[in-house]
Amino acid sequence: MNYLLNIDEAVDRKFLVTKAMRGQAEVGTIIHVMDAEQQGQAVIVYYRVTRYNEKFHDYQDYTAKFENLSAFCKWCQPDNFIARNYECFSIRDIQHYIKVKNRNFASFCLPIILIAAIIIWACALLLFKDKLIIGIIIGAVLTLLVLFGAVYLLKVQKKKEKMRLYRKVSAGWGVVFE
Repeated sequence: MNYLLNIDEAVDRKFLVTKAMRGQAEVGTIIHVMDAEQQGQAVIVYYRVTRYNEKFHDYQDYTAKFENLSAFCKWCQPDNFIARNYECFSIRDIQHYIKVKNRNFASFCLPIILIAAIIIWACALLLFKDKLIIGIIIGAVLTLLVLFGAVYLLKVQKKKEKMRLYRKVSAGWGVVFE
């Protein structure tokens, strides 16, 4: 998944790291790209990792080289919501958000549908072996229900996770009347 047309678009922006880079940035940290350059297909990125602590903010500058722009986009992705509210979340919250956000039909729904379809068709054909047409109709209808249920579950989980984080951010908001 490519979010950028060229590496210059990444300069002076914040990105959410989705794959760990040993000794530099772990999954769920926010990086600020300070500078970047392209050398042929390779991309060199100069970035800063800021670590927030209750007493102080610590930052460390790093340089990373990627094979191409696509490899950089797989390593991190732009996420303004997390970047703006980073202090409100724990690393675990952010990692769970990344996990849920990166789910798609092939990685989440398809395994559920395949396993359910095998079970449904085996049961439908075994229970209705005398009336094969009824077994096929029941199997098809139940498989379609599982398909729609899995897609609905995917959408609901993504929405619930985003709402959970919004609630965490807005927990301290409110109007105080004196």
